Amino acid sequence: MKQSELAMIITLMLSPISYAKETVTMRATSAAWQDDSFLLPVGTTITDYWVSEKLDGIRARWNGQQLQTRTGHVIHAPKWFTAGLPDEVLEGELWAGRSAFHLVSQTVLDSSPNPEQWEKIRFMVFDAPSYPGSFDERRRHVTALINTINHPYLNIIEQRKLPSIAMVKNWLSEIEADGGEGIMLHLASQPYVAGRTDSLVKIKRFEDAEAVVVGYEPGKGKYQGLMGALWVKMDALPPFKIGTGFSDADRAVPPEIGSIVTIRYNGFTHNQIPRFARYLRTRPASTL
Repeated sequence: MKQSELAMIITLMLSPISYAKETVTMRATSAAWQDDSFLLPVGTTITDYWVSEKLDGIRARWNGQQLQTRTGHVIHAPKWFTAGLPDEVLEGELWAGRSAFHLVSQTVLDSSPNPEQWEKIRFMVFDAPSYPGSFDERRRHVTALINTINHPYLNIIEQRKLPSIAMVKNWLSEIEADGGEGIMLHLASQPYVAGRTDSLVKIKRFEDAEAVVVGYEPGKGKYQGLMGALWVKMDALPPFKIGTGFSDADRAVPPEIGSIVTIRYNGFTHNQIPRFARYLRTRPASTL
């Protein structure tokens, strides 16, 4: 675990960086913030969107026969969890409530399903990609479908129409105060498109991103003998160090070299280093 900075640099130069496969689902763009308010895509107003909570779970797609991650990997859910699901494509989030991402991640990514843990999870649906029409039309369709099925593990994510950005910010503050992550905006008139689009907007006061672990820095003082900081690499940005957000258990057994970690930050420095970066969790690269 202990590595000198020279070893870290050698590791960075020699270790291949793994990137996720291209998504087959619709992916959101992040709203920019200016003067304590978020900016909408040009030519739109807040009343053009449906507003929902951004759930901190595992993105999932029901293809009519099985659950999959957003990159197409099979999710090994118990048969009773998927029994009775419709024979059409649904997109949503596997979710167990706020601040329960670790439980969901461990459960959903296990190739041998744990029935007791799966009992705590719900498939929270927000779209029906194969249904023709705008998001407004798909929303009405999937709401009626789920209400008709009345499946114990299938729910619809609440969508609201809010008349002002101020009301969206107020709801965002309530969600954050209760341990939630953020808000999503769906453009009501938009047909479904695969890939990243500005018709689906993510609103968070802090940004999350994934980075690859490329090295360690030894701890000092009370962290003597433990990991002091992680060196990580994020896309085309220069490597940078993360020293906060870790539990003592994380420092004793830090994320492995080559693993993917999720970090939280607030913008970038002039050197293109994420500002106030802190560790959130480790996300297995080979599965997601």
